[in-house]
Amino acid sequence: MNRKVLIIAVLLLVCSSMVFAASNFGTKKRMPRPEEFGNVVINNYSEKNNIAPVVFKHWVHRAKYTCRVCHVDLGFAMEVGGSDIKEADNRNHLYCGSCHNGKEAFGPTGREKVVTEVQNCERCHSYGKELKNQKDFNASFKDYPPARFGNRVDWMKAEEKGLVKLKDQVEGISIKRQAIPNPKDFDIKSTILGMPDIIFSHKIHADINGCELCHPEIFGAKKGATKYNMQDIFAGKYCGACHAKVAFPFYDCQLCHLKEVY
Repeated sequence: MNRKVLIIAVLLLVCSSMVFAASNFGTKKRMPRPEEFGNVVINNYSEKNNIAPVVFKHWVHRAKYTCRVCHVDLGFAMEVGGSDIKEADNRNHLYCGSCHNGKEAFGPTGREKVVTEVQNCERCHSYGKELKNQKDFNASFKDYPPARFGNRVDWMKAEEKGLVKLKDQVEGISIKRQAIPNPKDFDIKSTILGMPDIIFSHKIHADINGCELCHPEIFGAKKGATKYNMQDIFAGKYCGACHAKVAFPFYDCQLCHLKEVY
């Protein structure tokens, strides 16, 4: 390739990059609908086997179980596709199959009133399909305390009012543990001028997550040993491992930055 052709190729590459950047600069993506927030598409093997990917709806499960049941006892990774789930695993009562066994929750097959066997595959493998939900989101949570973002449900207030009663055990899998005292709430100092400090509540998090979900993999075991900033959190690390993915997103700063500025 001669020098002139090389220069033209470089210029074309630069121009196309600038056009792409300009087309994406300043644009805002559509916020997910309340029933879409926290949905995860699992597609490690589905399309390879000519079946639609799984759409996992966090809101269906978080209204019934604590996070630690799935992410500690059942061993689900906290990243999409990280668990490498196979159909054989589910049929051997691992991962989803720990509960979806026809007893705790619907299994791969079910029985209709006319006593015919029906396949329940599409209830999970629903990506790209126009299916009617077995449970309607708006009808299910119309009387719940509202929130501004995420699922638009204030899950903490719903628990306080007794509207949500989360199970923290799966029979035959979970080990009964003796409760330990929660450490006291503590302040996390903001490094941005005028931004209130964070008041972190161990109780709120431990009731849903247990200690094992955060420590020691996400946060160290010693207070103050783990250094992070908002850029890390926005990138999905530390607090961002849950918030903006399943727990309430970052748009509402006041839910974390609670301490008054004097």
